[in-house]
Amino acid sequence: MPVCLVAGGKTVMVALSAFTLAWTHSVEKVRWEEDWVLSDAGLRIVEARVKGSGAGMEIPDGAVLRDGAWRYTPTLAPREALLLAQSGATAGGWEICADGKCVRVGETAGPPAEIRACADGEALPADAQ
Repeated sequence: MPVCLVAGGKTVMVALSAFTLAWTHSVEKVRWEEDWVLSDAGLRIVEARVKGSGAGMEIPDGAVLRDGAWRYTPTLAPREALLLAQSGATAGGWEICADGKCVRVGETAGPPAEIRACADGEALPADAQ
């Protein structure tokens, strides 16, 4: 089952099974990235990367500095969906990337966007809309 992004009244398929969610921290202006996969249990995070620390983004125990970013595996239970606030007040909103293609949401204010498993036949690929 593919991964869908629901935002602004549209639903688009963004990945077949894995994607990267990235954003810039609103205070520290540091890029943060998370790699997610869709499993039978739901959306599961497999790695997070952050290029620095600061307000609300302390580097967790066990993180390893590699290629200029602190890398670690968060211990979160699988999620049915990810809700992404869209305040329009952050530096660039959210970026969802898979297979070399990216979709951006949250650059302007609006209701939360949602990332979740697509229902059968629910959406077209992002580049087809």
